[in-house]
Amino acid sequence: MVGGAWRRRQFSIVLRVITLNVNGIRSAAKKGLYRWLAAQKADVICLQEVKAQAADLEDGPFAIKGFERHLYCAEKKGYGGVALYSRSKPDAVVKGFGVREFDAEGRYLEARYGRLSVISVYLPSGSSGPHRQASKFRFLKVFLKHLKKLKERGGEIILCGDWNIAHREIDLKNWRSNQKNSGFLPEERRWLTQVFDEVGYVDVFRRLNDKPEQYTWWSNRGQAWAKNVGWRIDYHLATPGVARTARREAIYLRKRFSDHAPLTVDYEWQL
Repeated sequence: MVGGAWRRRQFSIVLRVITLNVNGIRSAAKKGLYRWLAAQKADVICLQEVKAQAADLEDGPFAIKGFERHLYCAEKKGYGGVALYSRSKPDAVVKGFGVREFDAEGRYLEARYGRLSVISVYLPSGSSGPHRQASKFRFLKVFLKHLKKLKERGGEIILCGDWNIAHREIDLKNWRSNQKNSGFLPEERRWLTQVFDEVGYVDVFRRLNDKPEQYTWWSNRGQAWAKNVGWRIDYHLATPGVARTARREAIYLRKRFSDHAPLTVDYEWQL
């Protein structure tokens, strides 16, 4: 009995999905990102804030052998944009979620594989001023409707990316002093709670790891990285069916490619 169970686990199908906000794909490439990605045996790679147009990535190290690359770039050069690398050919690729204001910023890229969709998503930051926070609140309102529609569509969904919200006190180092700052505002946190509790998505990382000081972003000011004064704002959110198959999570910290760290989750799932 034990041996049989071990053999089933040994030969189970692993779907490895990596997400990373690169904060400029060309900068991250110079820091060795593509060499690292090529060695990770991933199946889907979701990148955010690529800050590049397709023409900028025609030459150089921006391809990964054996992967298709899909881009959804912001209209404004040097701003936003998301990418998705896929080892298997998707049945369909969807760019944007139908809201002009935010689709122009290149925030949503969906690859569909049968009954599973993997999405690279980049939510706005409100930290640069009240006008950007107002834009972020508009995004949250319309994106919640889209998340509900995705769920009602049936099938399974993995949403990977930089959500620019730390959900709970455990998810950032200095939570007391950040309660009035974008990324940890009560309204933002309530919105994310609604995504989990009412809409029904699962925070996959927290399903597997409930330890404190598990961060994915560090400010470039002071010695935030050295002192691990971070925030957990990068997520795998998933529908319950595929979330239940998550077996392993990892935040890669040995080398820095941007101000965010890569977040990897292995699912027992076949595309």
